[in-house]
Amino acid sequence: MIKKKFMYPVLERIDKEHGRYYLDSNRIPVPSVTTVLSGTSKSKDGLIEWRNRVGDEEAERIIKQSTDIGTAVHESIEKYLSNENWDHFSDSEDQLIAKKIAHKFINNGLNGISEIWGLEVGLILDNLYAGTADCVGIYEDIPSLIDFKTAKKIKKREWIEDYFLQGCAYANAHNVMFGTDIKQVVILMVDRNAIFQEFIVRPTEFNYLTKKWKNRLIEFDKKYNV
Repeated sequence: MIKKKFMYPVLERIDKEHGRYYLDSNRIPVPSVTTVLSGTSKSKDGLIEWRNRVGDEEAERIIKQSTDIGTAVHESIEKYLSNENWDHFSDSEDQLIAKKIAHKFINNGLNGISEIWGLEVGLILDNLYAGTADCVGIYEDIPSLIDFKTAKKIKKREWIEDYFLQGCAYANAHNVMFGTDIKQVVILMVDRNAIFQEFIVRPTEFNYLTKKWKNRLIEFDKKYNV
């Protein structure tokens, strides 16, 4: 399934005041895609209200649990797709949740992937942005940028535009770096009830979202004087 068609760079990360950055080929720090999106998000007020409601300690616990579950699931998917032994989970609560989600991905959620060009691939555009994409390859016979997401509950499509913008940013970087023509973004999501949902961005929407991503990048640049 894995065909190593491209030589992906190893990204060198640095942390700055506004978030995660990577050094481009000229050793100039450029923001990560997620840093750009979080720095220009319009939903921060809702997150602040949520944190005030539940308290800092509980908010940090919830965030850490979600991060730990997501990391464990991503690692198991990567190992599975690399034909490695992937089913390594402890008996802790978080690990058992991650195991259930990973099993759902592997049994039902990855069937559309027929060819993989890279997993956890570094992508970077000099002077602009960088990031690491979960998977690049062929999904349902179409070159695609594929992302794996975990969730407490399956999200509505209109709530996850930033996921689509992230995928478009990665796909555009891949196209510039390697001369590809990826215009499909696939978000594969499994929640804690082991419900699977597929979201696909096709070319017309991809072009629209690419313009939105560029506007967010410009907004971030103006806001933080990068």
